[in-house]
Amino acid sequence: MSLNFNNNNRSAVLATAAAGAPSLLSQIGMAGGAAVITVTFIHPIDVIKTRIQISAEYGKLGMGGTASRIINSEGVVSLWKGVNAAWLREASYTSLRLGLYEPCKIAFGCTTPETTTFIKKFAAGSAAGALGSLAGNPFDVLKTKMMAAEGKTTPSIVGTAKELFANQGIGGFYRGIDSNIARAMVLNGTKMACYDQAKGFVVSTTGWERKSMLTTFFSAVAAGFFMTCTVSPFDMVR
Repeated sequence: MSLNFNNNNRSAVLATAAAGAPSLLSQIGMAGGAAVITVTFIHPIDVIKTRIQISAEYGKLGMGGTASRIINSEGVVSLWKGVNAAWLREASYTSLRLGLYEPCKIAFGCTTPETTTFIKKFAAGSAAGALGSLAGNPFDVLKTKMMAAEGKTTPSIVGTAKELFANQGIGGFYRGIDSNIARAMVLNGTKMACYDQAKGFVVSTTGWERKSMLTTFFSAVAAGFFMTCTVSPFDMVR
């Protein structure tokens, strides 16, 4: 009698969890939507970072000096150069690298707490990152070219794409794909695995709920720190 009760109770829990879990398309859509909103606000930082990375002159100015020079010579709006390409990149790359993480975890055998190791989570994050990078690389190339363009005129995404295709063909859109995939694998593997691990640590240390906003915040901060440390070298060579 007790055994039947336990089995029925376990089945009910599993059924409830399955029913409450968002579908794959929902996960991808939510990840992409959140990423598009986020990149709209942080894009100016990306423009400044790109200018510093590709130019020794901007590198000497530093972040504040680069921002001041761009605003004075090109206008404030120039800090959003290439934001439309960034939207398309996030809608493809980020939606897949985040939305495919859970399915990849299952594919790597992360079905119980005992089988969900850090290495498997890192591998799942890396696989999802690689798939996302394949989809988003063309928009990443366009975004970088548009952010690097100096002058008050903001280049259009269509014009940049036409110029790139005319000069380099379809291969131009996948320029740097090897380094981008490597970067995406390290970035997403580190981010997702460290986020999962940090969440468990925060919950066990503080006693907060796993779905608490504070738990999510501190786990994300920890994951972001380790992600930045591991991915920075790839940002310099991609």
